[in-house]
Amino acid sequence: MIVFPFFFFPLISAGTWLGMLLAMLIVWITEGSPHYASMDSGQSIAYISDIGAQGLKPLFITGCCVTTIFLDLAFVSERWLRHSGRLERNTTRAEKVLSVLAIIFAIAGTAGLILLSIFDTLRHPHLHDGFLLLFIAGYIISAIFLCAEYQRLGIHFRNRRILRISFWLKLTFILVELVLAIIFAVLSFDHHTEQAAVFEWVVALIFTFWVLSFFVDLLPASHRKASSLPKTGDAPALEMGAGSGGAHVVNSNGYAHPNGNGYTHTTTTSTTSNGGVHMNGYTTNGYAAGNGLLTESAAAAYGSGRVDGYADGIPGGGYRGNGVAGHKPVSSARNF
Repeated sequence: MIVFPFFFFPLISAGTWLGMLLAMLIVWITEGSPHYASMDSGQSIAYISDIGAQGLKPLFITGCCVTTIFLDLAFVSERWLRHSGRLERNTTRAEKVLSVLAIIFAIAGTAGLILLSIFDTLRHPHLHDGFLLLFIAGYIISAIFLCAEYQRLGIHFRNRRILRISFWLKLTFILVELVLAIIFAVLSFDHHTEQAAVFEWVVALIFTFWVLSFFVDLLPASHRKASSLPKTGDAPALEMGAGSGGAHVVNSNGYAHPNGNGYTHTTTTSTTSNGGVHMNGYTTNGYAAGNGLLTESAAAAYGSGRVDGYADGIPGGGYRGNGVAGHKPVSSARNF
């Protein structure tokens, strides 16, 4: 079966973004670092938006559209691959909500980047600044939700090293970009345009690595088929048969039943030749049913006089009459 390479989405997005930035920077430098009309009088380093508002505006718009569209496809692919089982499944509703919120804010960031490339800083300076804020805030908030989802996934799938790697990559991006974005905003408001322009380029270049982090997330899906992963990160179900009256122990997630304290919730039964039933399995409290002895009905069949481990069902009580706890022995049990 041919598996679609979803990991190409972040590669295309990151390649387009980095290629656009380098092309704009190289063109500006090779043209002699011109001073554009959108730049302040004392400004010698152009913002990305200053270059994008001139002759390279078509490249700027196209690059922003391709970058964000393929990045959003990576977001949606990650959600779908977890749902279909080709990536580690979301195990709680909270994880799914975090994933959906991450997609919503990523789309908001997408709208911000596309719109700021259209409403350039030369002709629409105020709109441009507003869309720039939407772009930065949208993707940082999206990264926070996605990082929270991966942190929860890492708890359920402790044996998946790639989840830890992706989590730390995203957390590093959040912290670094948040600090740099704050510095950029402060410098811009204080009209330190030279320094602010440098930080804008740095923030934009680091964004490339954020996009590439999705390559790490989506790559494992290229080697897996749908529903190939269990719903948790633990051992699969174990089933043991013991013949026609034998035991069956089923444990769907590798742990004890949630109402227990270390044992499964399955009671093991076996049927003897004379109809007696041993109740020697485990219950939710981790102890044997009937203290490992016979139930009342089985005691009657055996003639042992034991109910829940005691004679006549009374702790410390003696056997009464013929050794049956308040019952007459049945004929099938007289050989015992």
